[in-house]
Amino acid sequence: MASFNKVILMGNLTRDPELRYTPSGAPVCNFDLAVNRSYTTQGGERRDEVCYITIVVWGKQAESCGEYLGKGRTVLVEGHLQQRSWETPEGQKRSKHEVVAERVQFLGPRKAAAGPAAAEDEAEPPKAPEQDEVPF
Repeated sequence: MASFNKVILMGNLTRDPELRYTPSGAPVCNFDLAVNRSYTTQGGERRDEVCYITIVVWGKQAESCGEYLGKGRTVLVEGHLQQRSWETPEGQKRSKHEVVAERVQFLGPRKAAAGPAAAEDEAEPPKAPEQDEVPF
């Protein structure tokens, strides 16, 4: 029996990424992606729908996502779908599907810098990282 688990998404971050480190020191970054879909109903009415997907990134790529991504930034994510299950402190079983990224490609402008230097950065376009696509 053959199977295939590949996800390719392009969307915008709904919040700033959260970079953490496991007890063993491995970097892991989480962010939520909003993916829009437009379609026309049989009655000819134009509709838009949004799907929110949690993305999990590991390794050096996780650190790059934490440094360069911000809310609203557009990204292209390639990865696989994973189901995670856990039990709440109240004993309820929960599960969630998320995408584990194998590649994240940064699109659109970089997140703005915070603080007084931000005004200076606006006058001069920010320099792109050496490689906009960071492999694991």
